Amino acid sequence: MGLMATVSPAQADDSLRAKQTAACKGDAVKLCTFAIPNEEKITRCMEKKKDKLSPKCRAFFDKGTSGKKTAGK
Repeated sequence: MGLMATVSPAQADDSLRAKQTAACKGDAVKLCTFAIPNEEKITRCMEKKKDKLSPKCRAFFDKGTSGKKTAGK
């Protein structure tokens, strides 16, 4: 039972990350190509260009859930 509790948060993070990647991959390629594959650089770039992000991707940044961007992977 304890093992299940340790795995669940990671699975939730993976699910959120997958959704964020799906929403932001196109934006990352379009706006931050130079930063790929460095996730930190992609994230910084996208934060700077937040006003140019698609609505679905921008929602992740508005929520403060950036920390990602595996969009380039």
